[in-house]
Amino acid sequence: MKIFILILISTLLMSLIAWVGLLTLFLNEKRLKKIIFPLVALSAGALLGGAFLHMIPESIIEMGTGLEVFIWLLFGFSLFFLMEQFIQWHHCHKLPSEHKKPVTYLILIADGIHNFIGGLAIASAFIVDIKVGLVTWLACAAHEVPQELGDFGILIHGGWEKKKALFFNFLSALTIVLGGLIAYFLSTKINVAFLVPFAAGNFIYIACSDLIPEIKQESSFKNNLIYFSVFIIGILLILSVRFIRI
Repeated sequence: MKIFILILISTLLMSLIAWVGLLTLFLNEKRLKKIIFPLVALSAGALLGGAFLHMIPESIIEMGTGLEVFIWLLFGFSLFFLMEQFIQWHHCHKLPSEHKKPVTYLILIADGIHNFIGGLAIASAFIVDIKVGLVTWLACAAHEVPQELGDFGILIHGGWEKKKALFFNFLSALTIVLGGLIAYFLSTKINVAFLVPFAAGNFIYIACSDLIPEIKQESSFKNNLIYFSVFIIGILLILSVRFIRI
């Protein structure tokens, strides 16, 4: 019951991050740009730190040193590659004026699928180990802030009224709760440890394919130094959790 409550609370809190889009109503694009790209760098570091420092080592402990861990890791990586290739899903962190021909309903559907998988990841991590669950939640949360800002920008640029955009973006985010509950109830029938390396593959793909290329486009040496520093902070933040006793 303790794990169930942790999963329910953590996924509900994650879905509430969708309301961060409200920031775009109060900040001009210049200020948003100063915020969003350091957040992208932080989330890239957090996702890679979570995958390599917690999720993969814990998967090896749970599943052994055979190929199974790495097959699930590659499957998780490949599935997100497939999603990008065929349903045009991507992690977008552009400002509202930078979007071109936004496909708003497709973004909501694709993000709903992404959030559902995130719910599976968070729940399975808590089931395997509470500390790994906490790390997975932190990595997901670090990424959700710039992601939700980007999604909200797409909806507004696509002509959606602001209240409607916030509401439907939140509905899309609620699929993370559904994913968490399904993973929990599945765990009563099967061993869901395989979902942890699967999620690690997701994290590695998102960080390396979507996030890092965005911050690499910066031409300013000062900004590049800031982004790299924040990227390292993201890794160190996740590493520090290893020293917390739970």
